Amino acid sequence: MGNESRRLLLLLIFLLTVQLRVISVIGICEHSFNDGNKLYNFSLASPLPKFPHGILSEDGFYKVAGNETVLWFQLCGGMLFNHDPPRCAQCSECGGPSRCGTECSALAARNAGGYQVCSTLGHASSTNVSILDKQNPFKGVIVRMSSSGKDPSCSLSVSIICDSNGAQGPDSVEKLGTCDYATTLRHPSGCATVISIGGKGFGWFGTLLIIIICLFGAYLLAGTVYRYFFLGVYGIEAVPNLDLWASLPHRTQIFFSSLVRQFSGPSTSHRNSYSPVNS
Repeated sequence: MGNESRRLLLLLIFLLTVQLRVISVIGICEHSFNDGNKLYNFSLASPLPKFPHGILSEDGFYKVAGNETVLWFQLCGGMLFNHDPPRCAQCSECGGPSRCGTECSALAARNAGGYQVCSTLGHASSTNVSILDKQNPFKGVIVRMSSSGKDPSCSLSVSIICDSNGAQGPDSVEKLGTCDYATTLRHPSGCATVISIGGKGFGWFGTLLIIIICLFGAYLLAGTVYRYFFLGVYGIEAVPNLDLWASLPHRTQIFFSSLVRQFSGPSTSHRNSYSPVNS
């Protein structure tokens, strides 16, 4: 395999890795709520005209202070710090003192004897999205993150109020328990996309059909990549089992023709060929 093929293979692997990371970020912050004949969809990490990263802070983190506590958090992903990083004497489960805040999604700092002690409140993998008000799904959603490690079980709940006019907040911190916090922000990503389903849907057969089509597409893609890069097969011949797929239309025609003959009985010309001969 030449250098060009190796470069193409590395590029393909890189693009697939990026795609998987994007899908994982979007997936953890998606939520659907079925209310009768309406389906309310929330996709917090999807780009919007004025917010290309969706609900994710473009600074890499949100920061809010209140009740003698400072919160750093990021929604739908991990935190990144190009400025104003947390400076904590302890930062277990979130990067340690030297890289504090880089290995979790929510962090709380409190002053103890003149220096900050931090507690990890949640990770991206623990993100859970729910409806803020089931009686009024247009109001927004709650994003909850939790952490259960050496520290007592901690959590952060962020209420995202639907506001199509722009983003605002967070402005305050509410302490709900020993290590449970809550805050609120307004953002267009908290607004639902409504689909009228009218009692209809794919059903189990449609879902099964989609799964089969996706698996078939993945098989063709993987087989083509393998034959192209590792076996050196180029052009249309790189498609695995090409002869089989090319013969499918003819095979299908023969199959349906045999069914028609089976259910319609012998044709007139067929009966006439076996009619008795007059003496």
